[in-house]
Amino acid sequence: MPPGLRRRTPGLRREEVAQLSGVGVTWYTWLEQGRPINASAQVLDAVARTLRLDPPEREHLYHLAEVPYAPVPEALVQSVGPEIQGIIDALAPRPAVVYNSRYDILAMNTVYHDLFVTPVEACAPGPNNALWRLFTVREQDSPLLFRDKELPVMVATLRASYGLHAGEPGWEDFIRRLSRVSPLFERLWESGDVAEPGRRVKVFRHEAVGELRMTSMSLSINGMPECRIVVYTPNDEETARRTAALRNRATKNPAL
Repeated sequence: MPPGLRRRTPGLRREEVAQLSGVGVTWYTWLEQGRPINASAQVLDAVARTLRLDPPEREHLYHLAEVPYAPVPEALVQSVGPEIQGIIDALAPRPAVVYNSRYDILAMNTVYHDLFVTPVEACAPGPNNALWRLFTVREQDSPLLFRDKELPVMVATLRASYGLHAGEPGWEDFIRRLSRVSPLFERLWESGDVAEPGRRVKVFRHEAVGELRMTSMSLSINGMPECRIVVYTPNDEETARRTAALRNRATKNPAL
């Protein structure tokens, strides 16, 4: 706003909010008064931008106007801080990893790296993304067994997140490239199935310790939207013993 008269209190006047939001003063006054004016989401977003509302404040504005609230998609987180890394390191010998909603691997502990990343990197190098690795590695080289059951669920989970990012270049490019290199992914993607992250029993294999039956648990991270910590807990005593052996391998071989 151009400089004007001295103000008695900080902030914008009602007329200035209306001007910056591109609406009439009378209409904005009625909005403040809660009159039935049928405010649209576009106008509410303009007011929210003018008032520099944060996401919870914007949601509250929608509720006051009795308009269905749709969160604004945020850019995908691509890194984690030392606190989160410390948490997943402390979870060893349980494998633990941090994914964003596109299955980009943001952080992992050494046990997860030895179980999942090391064997796949040797056969199918590529982006640091769990889906990309699983769909581009040969089935006989994959650390994940029963792929016919597990991969459709992962793709359905990806599609559930895609709704907030449809049309974004990063997402569209990822889906297009993975569809090009994996007909299986392309077929599963076109099915249109959706699912939410949740608890599942998965079976892994490792050339040094054998098969491991584990339950995956997804934990949300406060302050990191669309990110989750996934922890794999042994389902039986033999798997617990083998995951401990994985940790010992990683400790002796820090490069893993």
